[in-house]
Amino acid sequence: MGERSSEAAAMDLDAHNFNSELYIQTVLKKCTLREVMEKEAHIIRDTQTLHSDMQTLVYENYNKFISASDTIKKMTSDFKEMEAEMDLLAANMNSIANFSDQISTTLHDTRQKLTQLSSVHTTLQKVQFLFRLPHTLKQNKEEGSLSLAVQNYTRALGTLKIYSHNVSFSSIHKECDEIMEGVKDQLFGQLSSKQATPKELGECVELLLSLGEPAPVLCLKFLQHASERQNEQLQGMEEHLRVGDQDVIEFLDVGSNDFLSDICLNVATYNELFAKKCQIEEGDDPSALLDNFVHEAMDKYLQLVKRKVEDEQAPGTEATVLVRALDRFYRRLQAASTLLPGPNYSKYGMEVVVQAGHRQSQTHLKNMQAHFVELLSNVRQTLAAPKLSLTVEEEKRNPSSSNLPELLNTLVAGSVDKIKSCLQDLKLFLQSDLTFSLKQVFRSKFCCSVREGFVVAFIKFLMDTATGFCVPQTPPTLLLLLSKMCLEMESSTVNFLLSQTDEEFCVEDSAKGTTRLVLCKQLHESAQKLLDYFVRTQGLNLSQMLRKSVETRDWLSTPEPRTVRAVMKRVVEDVAAIEVQVGSLYEQGIQQERSSDSSRRTQRKRTNWYAPSQIDSTLASNLQKLFSERIEIFSCVDFSTVSIMTGIIKISLKTLLECVRLRTFGKFGLQQIQVDTHYLQMYLWRFVENENLVHFLLDEILGSTVHRCLDPVLMEPSVVEMICERG
Repeated sequence: MGERSSEAAAMDLDAHNFNSELYIQTVLKKCTLREVMEKEAHIIRDTQTLHSDMQTLVYENYNKFISASDTIKKMTSDFKEMEAEMDLLAANMNSIANFSDQISTTLHDTRQKLTQLSSVHTTLQKVQFLFRLPHTLKQNKEEGSLSLAVQNYTRALGTLKIYSHNVSFSSIHKECDEIMEGVKDQLFGQLSSKQATPKELGECVELLLSLGEPAPVLCLKFLQHASERQNEQLQGMEEHLRVGDQDVIEFLDVGSNDFLSDICLNVATYNELFAKKCQIEEGDDPSALLDNFVHEAMDKYLQLVKRKVEDEQAPGTEATVLVRALDRFYRRLQAASTLLPGPNYSKYGMEVVVQAGHRQSQTHLKNMQAHFVELLSNVRQTLAAPKLSLTVEEEKRNPSSSNLPELLNTLVAGSVDKIKSCLQDLKLFLQSDLTFSLKQVFRSKFCCSVREGFVVAFIKFLMDTATGFCVPQTPPTLLLLLSKMCLEMESSTVNFLLSQTDEEFCVEDSAKGTTRLVLCKQLHESAQKLLDYFVRTQGLNLSQMLRKSVETRDWLSTPEPRTVRAVMKRVVEDVAAIEVQVGSLYEQGIQQERSSDSSRRTQRKRTNWYAPSQIDSTLASNLQKLFSERIEIFSCVDFSTVSIMTGIIKISLKTLLECVRLRTFGKFGLQQIQVDTHYLQMYLWRFVENENLVHFLLDEILGSTVHRCLDPVLMEPSVVEMICERG
């Protein structure tokens, strides 16, 4: 590889070790005649190009050389002139030095005399200043330039003490002391002035300290005056609070600009004047006195702020202005806390903000409670208002059943919309540009207050309010509506509200005191309680009619039945009306398969069962009970129409049964009961889950009537059917 590279370098025309002979031999061996001639022509052209470039380079360098030569010649000439001027300057400096030495020698004696004269003049000026000092101090005092008077006095005090043995100086000293006593009185007067600012107080104290006044006295007077000024500011804030002529932002701005600024300036002045320059009497400490002063003033200030914030949080007010005011208050208090001694007052400010957030959620809770009560009141008025298109009797049996879904939507949607509006207002406390909203201590407490103290608390209030209607005299329709409302809240609304609250307020799991499952369970129990009370109320209303119809009739002298009694028709109509109400809110539910000929089969069975040719009716009735399932009258109902109607009908028929057992019947009284029970069977079986339940209770009623009858003769089934169909 090395030999090849060296050979290639020897063949390179531009290389420094180019071998012409080797190149010619190689070309003659490897190239044809034409190629040799082309290489010759190429070399000739390159040679001519190089000659041309060399000539151009020579010409250019020659011109530069000539120019450089001219420049050097000029520089040489300039340096010669500069050298001559420097020689002349050196000669002049030597001449000046000689003249200076001559002058210094000549004036040596004179300079000593001048120095002595200057010293004498200075002494005379001092003496003149001392003799004129009383007049100067009086003039300063009259003009109010107390700081200048103190400065002049302290400047001369040392000299006066040194020459106090001299009578003249002693009298001057005494006169000056008398004048300065007046200056001290003026300074103490300024120190007690209510109009004096903290800066002016500091200047007065500093001057008095310069005059030798005891630091403990000045310390106490400074704090006393500062305390009086702070109390005046606080009283002014309290007056504005009482009059109510400032909004919360203006109130807190005034407090921050006046009170906080002054107290910070007082603290800084106190530390500069006393903290490191004085020792207080036994048992006292400069920092302790200052801490007490600051603590008392800040405590009053924070109390006033709390009261103002509470006044601004009236029901129905938005939090926009309040939040901005609290942010300004907390920012300035946080900045002031770095300058104030004692505890970190920004923590107390955070307590004010946290309490304001909690109070805002409680205010919204009260608004929500009042709003729900108002919605409920409107619903009750709507239910109580009769419809013009209906008669009084029709309205009594079917009050606003077509409006029940709308009323339900009014309660649920109206409450949810209001809660969402309140949550948007509470979210103002969590804006990212607020200083306090970035603090975890605020976010955790505030978000818990919103979730538990507002949303969960309102849902519990809603349940308590709804179940509070489980009392006599409550309209049954309202009980039905409230039951469905609780069920709606359980199925969707609670999950929506809690999910939205947890998401928007970033509620931590540790702050979720009440879970969704617990709330849903409580709502379900409330809905069940209301529905059971509705069933009992409606059942007792029907029972009241049946009881009166039995107790007010003379069953021994009853005429032969020709029609169904009106009370039975009324019961059927009321049951149908109740089903319409319930069906407008609840789904139908599951019913057992029914026979198409239920009424006829039952009537034939009853007739055969209680026929005189059969065995003793008491024994037959007891045998029937043995093979029948026990019916629980006041059991809980399901959230379906058929279950609700079954519960109402069970209570009504059970009441009729108990009333029959307390009466004595004649032949036609028994037959009237036979007609009535058959009529009820013809219609009531359509409303219940299991028609056998109606059959069983009606059999019990008819059987009890037979037992209580003096002449138990039943009517022919065909006649009974004809009367019922005609009725």
